[in-house]
Amino acid sequence: MPDHEPMMAITLKPRPDVPPDLDKWLPDPALRVVHRRESDASVEELWEAARHTRLSDTAVLGRLVRWRIPDLARDAGFDDLFRQPPFMVLEEAPHLLVSGLVGRIWTLRRDYPQLESPQEFREWHQGGSARVVIANWITPPDADGARRAALNAEARVEPIGARGRVGVSAIRPLVRSFQHLVGSDGINAAVRRAERDR
Repeated sequence: MPDHEPMMAITLKPRPDVPPDLDKWLPDPALRVVHRRESDASVEELWEAARHTRLSDTAVLGRLVRWRIPDLARDAGFDDLFRQPPFMVLEEAPHLLVSGLVGRIWTLRRDYPQLESPQEFREWHQGGSARVVIANWITPPDADGARRAALNAEARVEPIGARGRVGVSAIRPLVRSFQHLVGSDGINAAVRRAERDR
């Protein structure tokens, strides 16, 4: 019997210049919000600033998040927020964090079931609920300097079942009215911090 070489597992490292593939988590979202802001700060400075930005650093956005997720401290950091229930980390790499949550996001009750693994998030199919993905990452500058480093944020929402579609439709006007705060309050606060602390 011929000898066979053992199979080797190959781990591909995420490229820092490529945005996360959010289609593998939610390929067909009913809602999608994207924001991006360039800065003269370095990739590392931008990421550290984003990780240390607190809800209290963002005027209206911080209050809205605390309204939707009760019991959050006013000075809670966004990085901590996306790493603990009701969120769970789906994917992480240097300068990248993808988090998810599931539940009835349109209710005022804290109706967010806790998941045990990214696979459980991927397989979640309970009718009358939704899956949400929130990604934050840094895009490095071009080698020729034509594009500066940028802080990116994307949120996707997928309703599940007819009641889920009705629920997500109910929050669509809220998302439309307040989604700009992710850029004007959240991302701007992180960029200001990065540029101030250089």
